Amino acid sequence: MAKQLKLSAAPRTESGRNAVKKVRARGGIPAVIYGGSEAPDNLEINRREIEKILSHAVGENLLVELQIAAQGKTRLSLIQEVQHHPVRGEILHVDFQAVSATETIQAEIPVEAKGESKGVKTGGGLLEQSLRVLLVECLPQNLPDVIHMDVSALEIGQSYHVRDLVLPEGVQAITDPELTVFRISEPTVAVEPTALTEQPSAPEVIKEKKSEAAAAQEAPKK
Repeated sequence: MAKQLKLSAAPRTESGRNAVKKVRARGGIPAVIYGGSEAPDNLEINRREIEKILSHAVGENLLVELQIAAQGKTRLSLIQEVQHHPVRGEILHVDFQAVSATETIQAEIPVEAKGESKGVKTGGGLLEQSLRVLLVECLPQNLPDVIHMDVSALEIGQSYHVRDLVLPEGVQAITDPELTVFRISEPTVAVEPTALTEQPSAPEVIKEKKSEAAAAQEAPKK
């Protein structure tokens, strides 16, 4: 399940390029939170704190409780987007999406295989993954970081579909249940190029010299 993280934030009243430069100069990152019943808030968060959160992230759906001390409130949110400098890679801006602990949300969760299938281990088959993310609906605090699927029983030619996934309690799949997630295909047999068969040379036609008698008979009479 998604671990709820805490992050200090302060209101950001000034806007514009110069104001953003001042925020970054003092070790802050400009941010915004939007969605839900409240109006969007421009915020300033600590660079080191957000870098620590992102560096330890397991999945892409990070549940963060923004603690806005100056306003005496907290806002539950998901990190929606992180903008980085195209060259230096440093964080430039963070977008948070406000969520409610009592209302379900939809999110995409990565799907990963667990175990080694029989078809691969003993039959030399190939494990193919057709679906890498699953759209689910649940409460924010029930969001899984990743969904694992045990493929150890799969034989060559067999498949697992979305309907076969075992989801955590309170998590419902929105993706089409008939879509294939994993499949074991037959091993590819490498065909060695055969040597070109030697083509028989055209038979040499030997024209025998005609005998002098035959030549004399064919010679035109004068």
